[in-house]
Amino acid sequence: MSALALRGPARVVVLQHRRVLWIMGALALAGIVLLTASMWWNSGTADTYADTGCSFTDSSPRCVTAFQDMLSHQAWLRDVLHLAGIAMMVLPAAIGLFVAGPMIGRELESGTYQLAWSQSVSPTRWLLAKLTVPAAITVVAVPVLSAVYAWCRTSPDTDRGAWYDTSTYAAMGTLPTASALFAIAFGALAALLVRRTLLAMSITALAYGAVALALGAVRSSLWAVSTVVMPLNATGGQPRDSLWVEAGTVAGDQRLPGDICDPGPVPDVDRCLADHHVTGTYVDYHPASHFWPLQLIETGILLVLAAAAVAVAFRILRRSHG
Repeated sequence: MSALALRGPARVVVLQHRRVLWIMGALALAGIVLLTASMWWNSGTADTYADTGCSFTDSSPRCVTAFQDMLSHQAWLRDVLHLAGIAMMVLPAAIGLFVAGPMIGRELESGTYQLAWSQSVSPTRWLLAKLTVPAAITVVAVPVLSAVYAWCRTSPDTDRGAWYDTSTYAAMGTLPTASALFAIAFGALAALLVRRTLLAMSITALAYGAVALALGAVRSSLWAVSTVVMPLNATGGQPRDSLWVEAGTVAGDQRLPGDICDPGPVPDVDRCLADHHVTGTYVDYHPASHFWPLQLIETGILLVLAAAAVAVAFRILRRSHG
């Protein structure tokens, strides 16, 4: 975002924090380059190993070296994806801390906001610029990072982790952008409420962490689960790459706890099953196809919370400063 193309308070915000914005842009670009380079380095490692004509049981030095080389490529991409997922999970909190602290909290604490307000900039326009600039950058940059991360997970030659793993799920889809927008909104609200830099940053971090933990705890209940019912001692069950939710036994149409005839406390399991008329077992789960419904519901929740935080922030600003 060029400061020359902006006018008024938004241009001032970019100029005030241009160093931090440049650093953030450089880090984002470095992350994209690292992910892309890792994906390119790992691409086709399995095919390359197959072209050597070696097998996993071949212990010749040439084949052992080729096999180890393939594993090293796969391990590298796996580690990079893991660290990138953690970084994407932390990124929204970092953006919220920046808004709560250096962007708004510091000005309110030091009183420098009065200079802007004395130059025909109303409090409403001042806060709008403080929110618009990071939100615009977030809407442009975060989806790109998320898309690159998701593209790197398409590599068939490495262990990518399950789609429902915490760091993986939080790094893909629409959730990273919605999380960042919520952190921006709540960071601004916290700064206006306490008017202290460090305190606002602490409150923002705690609020973001609490919301992330709460959504993670209720995630499996945000969308209707799929269920598979099997006869006793049947093999199979939920599909691979699916999120397990609950399992137990069934007696006709009635569900029973899975440990009702646990071999530990129950000496005669067969008799217990017969007494409870157990006919099979069930598993509730979320298949990979539920990724987008779950993502969109969580995105909606976060956007509603962000809108509420923005509305309260402007109300507090008008009440305090007219």
